[in-house]
Amino acid sequence: MTARTITCFKAYDLRGRLGAELDEDVAWRVGRAFAARPGARRVVVGRDGRDSSPALAAALMRGLVEGGVEVLDLGVAGTEEMYFATDHLGADGGIEVTASHNPIDYNGMKLVGPGAAPLDPATELAQLAALAQSGDFPKAAPGRITDASAVRADYARKVCDFVDAGALAGLRVLVNAGNGVAGPAFDAIAAELARRGASLEVIRINHDADSGFPNGIPNPLLPENQPMTAEAVMAHKADLGVAWDGDFDRCFLFDETGRFIPGEYVVGLLAAAFLDRDPGARIVHDPRVVLNTREVIAKAGGEAVQSRTGHAFVKQQMRRSGAIYGGEMSAHHYFRDFAFADSGMIPWLLVAEMMARSGRPLSQLVGDRMAAFPSSGEVNFRLVDPDAAIARVLVAVGGGAVARDDTDGISLEYPDWRFNLRRSNTEPVVRLNVESRGDAGLVADRLAQISALLTGEAGA
Repeated sequence: MTARTITCFKAYDLRGRLGAELDEDVAWRVGRAFAARPGARRVVVGRDGRDSSPALAAALMRGLVEGGVEVLDLGVAGTEEMYFATDHLGADGGIEVTASHNPIDYNGMKLVGPGAAPLDPATELAQLAALAQSGDFPKAAPGRITDASAVRADYARKVCDFVDAGALAGLRVLVNAGNGVAGPAFDAIAAELARRGASLEVIRINHDADSGFPNGIPNPLLPENQPMTAEAVMAHKADLGVAWDGDFDRCFLFDETGRFIPGEYVVGLLAAAFLDRDPGARIVHDPRVVLNTREVIAKAGGEAVQSRTGHAFVKQQMRRSGAIYGGEMSAHHYFRDFAFADSGMIPWLLVAEMMARSGRPLSQLVGDRMAAFPSSGEVNFRLVDPDAAIARVLVAVGGGAVARDDTDGISLEYPDWRFNLRRSNTEPVVRLNVESRGDAGLVADRLAQISALLTGEAGA
């Protein structure tokens, strides 16, 4: 087999432009390389609803079968269904063909090993990439493809085990699948909840998968994509709005007023819920926005554990520490009892249960926390020289910091505020987050100051 340069391997997954970076030959090579992993005998494969996903998944599965693997085919499924099936079926790995929230001319793959553990970027993923590129695949007796789509019922039961379905009553929930693949999984969960005695009124919008994405690429983190869900919440007088990205491993929440709830406050909410169940437990969080999360965990008697940003790092940290829950401000939420994997379905269920049990709307559950620890949200800067820009910031404001943390980028903390600056791994972009203790005006001032330093519009 001839060698081929493959450019779609990223920090811990595959993403690429169709035709230019990712095609059926690349997918086949990934399958052959994955089949050569030690002990790879049974591998779960799922795919999202994009036009290119069936052909890419078929080529991937052909490569796996030619490498001697039994493919457990989920068909159209979300990433977390692949995670669950890999662990639940005792498979030796899993691959989801998905571009998630990337542009319509992209696709990609998310890959895990046994137990849905992420592949180590520096060793396992690098070795996989090298073998896929070389084409030097070992010979093997052919494997086969087995239909594993029936595992969705087990997945729905597992997700519903995180809540007391009988307590879910009196709520009207609006869900926006964004024309991704969340719809069938949600319907299975809703049916299971009903069997267990839940009494939820559900309104569905953009529920059917549509590869053309007539309502835009599903990425509710973008401010321009939030009004559709917010307006629907208000129009239907819903108590809770839920929106997902394309492969629904991220979950975004809206309160009863249609207000979008930034992910860092959902992390704090879920941390409190788990510490109520398991006092003293460890909670993992990312380093971008931390003040609210740290205080919630401390007040509840838990132990905060910081991780680098990114699902592979959070999952590794959770496994090392035995943490019960981990959360990132980007709306990735990870659960020890879900193979330490991220889920976009478990978070809204937990929040709905908190609302139903407390009798309080979501606006009240998070409102005080948002006022106590206002944050800027992540602001991205595309810069000619990111290193020089960061250096300007450190010269101008670094001297007054009471603490510095370099876990992921640079975090500087002051008596009343804090900021984190991170460079992108793949492009000349710097990401900034600013937060404070109870002073939204200070957040705005410091955001303006650091923004000007980054862009060169202010002197050092």
